[in-house]
Amino acid sequence: MKTFIKVTEIWVPDKQRTHLEFGSGLYGGLVEFKAASEQQQFAYNEGLPGKAWAEGRPLVLKEFEQSYFKRTAAAKAVGLTCGIAIPVFSGDFLLAVVVFLCADDEHHAGAIEVWSNQRSSEQSLTVIDGYYGSLHHFEQISRDINVAKDQGLAGLAWAQGLPVLIDDISKADSFIRADDAEQAGITMGIGIPVSDSLSASYIMTFLSAKATPLAKRIQIWVPDLQGEQLICLEGYSKNPNELAQLFETTTVTKGVGALGRVWLTGMPVITGDHELDYNPELISLSSMLAIPVIEQGRLKAIVSFLF
Repeated sequence: MKTFIKVTEIWVPDKQRTHLEFGSGLYGGLVEFKAASEQQQFAYNEGLPGKAWAEGRPLVLKEFEQSYFKRTAAAKAVGLTCGIAIPVFSGDFLLAVVVFLCADDEHHAGAIEVWSNQRSSEQSLTVIDGYYGSLHHFEQISRDINVAKDQGLAGLAWAQGLPVLIDDISKADSFIRADDAEQAGITMGIGIPVSDSLSASYIMTFLSAKATPLAKRIQIWVPDLQGEQLICLEGYSKNPNELAQLFETTTVTKGVGALGRVWLTGMPVITGDHELDYNPELISLSSMLAIPVIEQGRLKAIVSFLF
């Protein structure tokens, strides 16, 4: 299966909390790039992870050449051309930076967008950054619109302060670009609030085309009303089956398994079936990325991408 995202990484503060060091990553068959990455460190405002830390917001870097990206030669050698960095903060303090690296060619359709109210009024969002692969017309349409709270995928996530998943998005009345999404072949979207900043709001939207999905499965997990278990609020599965239905009834205890560890620590996690603490309910899947959504120091949700 072709995937839109080629590499996923987590960069974490070192013991002195002055630099970011390699935490974990998913590289597929890109062994040499993985080896080069594991030796890297990034100071505050250095490289893609350090720049996202300094700016306190998600970043999209569409070209590595003559940029602040530090691994340009290694990335070019394996066909990686675009990077997205998502900092995870608890208040003023950085917990980690999640990095996605993509390959820009005509066979990989999809979009990753950063929406914010920093360039408009406090009442509407615009695209301030984005990567659209081969979807050039859809990119032009997206960059020209404003969305209010409760409007569109980004506006819904902004209003609710929670991740929002829309399956069959080209048919959704709430998605204002539905017709354009259908023409572009986009079938699913998820919007995620990603900033704990008081100065501006930032929403990431991931739009997946059927031929090149973001992941095999995506789930949104939230604490129950008693704050004792995580429950699956919404889910998407490229291939609906019994495992997909299992997530509807599965609960997660704080500190138990990969998702429980994210809830306990507030740290994003990458797992694979080689890890001892891999969630038993995910055992038939090869790997997972789990990103926490934190507001004012409290966990509101976890988004899991299963590959």
